[in-house]
Amino acid sequence: MSPVMIVVAFLAGFFLIFAINYALADVAEAHRLRAKKRLEEEFRDRQKELARKAVAQESLHLAAADGMARQMRKSWRERLVNLINEAGIAMRPDQLLVACACFGVVAFLPCVFVWDRWTLGVLVGLAASPLPLAYIAWLRRKRLQRILSQLPGAFDLMARTMRAGQTIGQSFQAVADEGPRPISEEFGFCYEQQNLGLSPEAAMYELSRRTGLLELKIFVMAVMIHRQTGGNLSELLDKLGGVIRERAKLRGTIRALTAEGLLQAYVLIGLPPAILAVMWFINRPYAEVFFQEYYLLISMAVSMSIGWFWMRRIVNFDF
Repeated sequence: MSPVMIVVAFLAGFFLIFAINYALADVAEAHRLRAKKRLEEEFRDRQKELARKAVAQESLHLAAADGMARQMRKSWRERLVNLINEAGIAMRPDQLLVACACFGVVAFLPCVFVWDRWTLGVLVGLAASPLPLAYIAWLRRKRLQRILSQLPGAFDLMARTMRAGQTIGQSFQAVADEGPRPISEEFGFCYEQQNLGLSPEAAMYELSRRTGLLELKIFVMAVMIHRQTGGNLSELLDKLGGVIRERAKLRGTIRALTAEGLLQAYVLIGLPPAILAVMWFINRPYAEVFFQEYYLLISMAVSMSIGWFWMRRIVNFDF
């Protein structure tokens, strides 16, 4: 074949492959858009169902009236429900308790049937049973941190929506439709509660109660005062977003200044288990004495827990 025919054949093959790839990419993009639309519809249906259950199960007007007094009277089940809701997972309190029990049993059985250590099995089981609760608490902290980082953008979007002539309810809907998760979930839930007949005051109070964030409580209080006295709410939202950004900068500065102390805490907490692991391989008979005397394990765990709690209190504080 001549060089011209080779070049033509190569270009023909290249464009054929490009056309096939473009067509497949178009089909995949259409499928992705359909799946995204279906997920958004399912998300809205889920938010509506949750809002219906909240309105049906609890009188939020009374909840808004008694406020902090109700917070002080919470039972352990209500605290677990709040923890699960703030973590953003679909789980009931009894399921969480069953998961904790299963973790404890799974950690207990090997110590009994493999090593024949009943006392050690009880200690390991008690130490392993709170792991699901600790994981949910970690999810809750991460989710609240994301909500806090997304609040300034949400307030800016609400301010722009209200400058365009929309109501505050429509600004909530704008955040629910265009905002990132998880803040879109919370604002969408609040918007659906108002659509179902709940007063804006009670719905916004429920929003601040679900998250427990100080910034959202300030926002709800500011909106309540504005509804009573009037004023420029969009300007208020802009200023509130600026305040939250400044608080975020201050929080970052504090974390930078306390990072050295936190690293020292990690080193001090991790050093005893690391030395024990090294001794287990270097001089195992010497390390086995530690496991034979169970009061040493208990005293070690208690001392390390007190030290960790104390160091965390030093490097973490509210402002």
